[in-house]
Amino acid sequence: MSMPRMADAMEYLRRLAVARVNDGYKRVEVARFLGVSERSVRRWVSTARSAGRAALTTRPRSGRPPKLDDARAASVLSWLGKSPCELGFPTQRWTAPRVAELIERELGVRMNHRYLNDWLARHGVTPQIPARMARERDEARVRWWVARVWPRIKKTPARPARTWFSPTRAAC
Repeated sequence: MSMPRMADAMEYLRRLAVARVNDGYKRVEVARFLGVSERSVRRWVSTARSAGRAALTTRPRSGRPPKLDDARAASVLSWLGKSPCELGFPTQRWTAPRVAELIERELGVRMNHRYLNDWLARHGVTPQIPARMARERDEARVRWWVARVWPRIKKTPARPARTWFSPTRAAC
């Protein structure tokens, strides 16, 4: 079973394989020991001999650059510390579509709200829904009820469990 490898570890693996083959080990042995294919070892050795050891270095991966650089990402995350009402939304709840709308409005960058959920999770922001509370709830009255009424109507505590003699302390 092949395991995913980090880029730096792969570079180290390639250099180690070439060094072991140069030390006199057979390619099959090196491949088996490192958990890679013999073909990969052959290719790495060939590359190192033709283009030098520098050809074994890890190259940056291609891919789409992120839409938000570090400074913009930090500003987006700082907005989430504020109330959505302060930023022009009608309620106190942050949603991914709202964050996407705010990013487009403030930074001019369009982001899909579904992607934005993943982006926020990778930055440590998870959905938080405020606890629902009745408008009529009176905390002082609830505390009074719990302190005065509840003790009278709750069941009495169960009797303490019997203690049994342990087998090592048998009665004589």
